[in-house]
Amino acid sequence: MIKVLIVDDQAELAESIQSVLSSNGEIEVVGIASDGFEAVLTAEKTRPDVVLMDIRMPNMNGVVATQTIKSKFPETKVLILTTFDDSDYILNAINNGASGYLLKDTSSAALIDAIFDAHAGDTILPAKIARRIADAARLVTSDREIKLKRKYAFSDREVEIAIMIYEGFTNKQIAVALKLTDGTARNYISSIYVKLGCANRTEAVAKMRETILG
Repeated sequence: MIKVLIVDDQAELAESIQSVLSSNGEIEVVGIASDGFEAVLTAEKTRPDVVLMDIRMPNMNGVVATQTIKSKFPETKVLILTTFDDSDYILNAINNGASGYLLKDTSSAALIDAIFDAHAGDTILPAKIARRIADAARLVTSDREIKLKRKYAFSDREVEIAIMIYEGFTNKQIAVALKLTDGTARNYISSIYVKLGCANRTEAVAKMRETILG
């Protein structure tokens, strides 16, 4: 049984989602919260497996609530559910631990599938949202790209992925956003580590920061 917490300040919509999810025998809705603050408190009481999180809410928005819940319960999956396909919110939510992003016009079947996929550890990014993330990752100053390319001889794809690593994306999120297989993404990332002379992500980010800011 997958325990789900619904977070949305529109009571009617939250109840509609609850009705949809309750029709599935493998999903249990353990609570409904109307803002981020209430979401954190409810998550502490119910320990949900998956949280459906609205973005724009009073008292505490969905990005902050996501960060707070993930810091307390790292195994809880958070799916952002919103009408706002805004790249800044997408980046903020995912960089703060969200497992994916769905628009509120998602069909009932797709919503249920996304909950199962997120619970299994997948990243949920509809195609147009994945494109937004890839575009946002490319909207970096040429100065950063030039510095990294010049110093480490990165290819165009490597510098694109290096910037995404620098911005906090996980391997899985990079693969989904750039439409790469997990193996291909890992190979690019391994190559980047070799060129940086680093053994892990923390060292790589520190090295790139030194290069970019230096």
